[in-house]
Amino acid sequence: MKVMKFGGTSVGTPQRMKEVTELVVKSGEPVLVVLSAMSGTTNSLVEISDYLYKKNPDGANEVINRLEQKYLRHIEELYDSEEYKQVSNEFLHDEFQYLRSFTKELFTSFEEKSIVAQGEMISTNLVTNYMKQQGIDVVLLNALDFMRTDKNAEPDPIYIKDKLSAILEKEGKHQVYITQGFICRNAYGEIDNLQRGGSDYTASLIGAAINAEEIQIWTDIDGMHNNDPRVVDKTQPVHQLHFEEAAELAYFGAKILHPTCVQPAKYAGIPVRLLNTMDPDAEGTTISNATEYGKIKAVAAKDNIIAIKIKSSRMLLATGFLRKVFEIFESYQTPIDMVCTSEVGVSMSIDNSAHLGEIVDELKKYGTVTVDTGMCVVCVVGDLDWSNIGFETRVLDAMKNIPVRMISYGGSNYNISFLIREEDKKRALQALSATLFN
Repeated sequence: MKVMKFGGTSVGTPQRMKEVTELVVKSGEPVLVVLSAMSGTTNSLVEISDYLYKKNPDGANEVINRLEQKYLRHIEELYDSEEYKQVSNEFLHDEFQYLRSFTKELFTSFEEKSIVAQGEMISTNLVTNYMKQQGIDVVLLNALDFMRTDKNAEPDPIYIKDKLSAILEKEGKHQVYITQGFICRNAYGEIDNLQRGGSDYTASLIGAAINAEEIQIWTDIDGMHNNDPRVVDKTQPVHQLHFEEAAELAYFGAKILHPTCVQPAKYAGIPVRLLNTMDPDAEGTTISNATEYGKIKAVAAKDNIIAIKIKSSRMLLATGFLRKVFEIFESYQTPIDMVCTSEVGVSMSIDNSAHLGEIVDELKKYGTVTVDTGMCVVCVVGDLDWSNIGFETRVLDAMKNIPVRMISYGGSNYNISFLIREEDKKRALQALSATLFN
């Protein structure tokens, strides 16, 4: 069985829902479909929650009414059958009455998560009803019955596998199984969500749980490109990536995929394909545990980076110096992107400035601190194992006219990164494309 995940834009209109149905049926084999909320719906649900936090039920009801009218129009476009129009109208009536019920109660983050979960509930019900209208053998599975996180807010793979396997066995064989992405229950049984990666994470967890043949992530672009198409002309989709290459690109700016969400598929050895709902015949990008040896794949960039340098003569041979430095960042829950050390100093980059002032104050206990803002990390990804003689030279040659603040190489076999000024990003990406791909 394959897992097919469709994002918010892929189910963003009644016409898109019909196109998704065609893609699902076209596969000709049993599939498990994971759907996001229709594009724009989650924003509206968050807005409703915001009004309720501010104790403004009138504002919340106005957004609820507007959203309800939008969906009622969708029903008229989506269904030909009066039977399924009625079924879906009744479902929507119950859904929006449920949303209105929150305007009369004490409102906390628990209620907010229940509200936000309704976007996926609505999209999956509407698509399931449309497939039934078309005579497709489809069953809707409630993700809240099997998708759960543990006390550390991490997915519980054993629970997910056991519960989902039992549900699928009970339901028997069907052509299509549909479920919600993003939403889950936490260890205490409360409605929650997966946060990082959202519906992509759901698809990967389900794929690993059922040992799927393949996990397909359908979006509105044709896979990961070898550079940023907003900055560089004539970029090309990358047809094959190793899981670690994909994670590096995702972390350093390729927004099509969250770096965390493919981990379950990676550990289960299940390939992930990134495909385009607007161009279903495009090859897209396949991510697996296979490496294409001797090939540089892509370039990505991450903006809003801050470089912090701490210089100290006491650092030389000082046991525990780096531990003390890293503990400061840990205490303020601020991840470090890059690290470079010398005998008298250490430079780091971060992308979260929320606690920059406090971090700098703490670091000043151990040395002289300088901060550079407005920086950018440019990442080159591919088979960059140190035994590939000359690969790093090609990359450095492309960067010969760009001032570089830091270089990171050797921490991974798949990545060499440069910290540069944001104003130099466009020149750097274009130079790397010209040297590496053209």
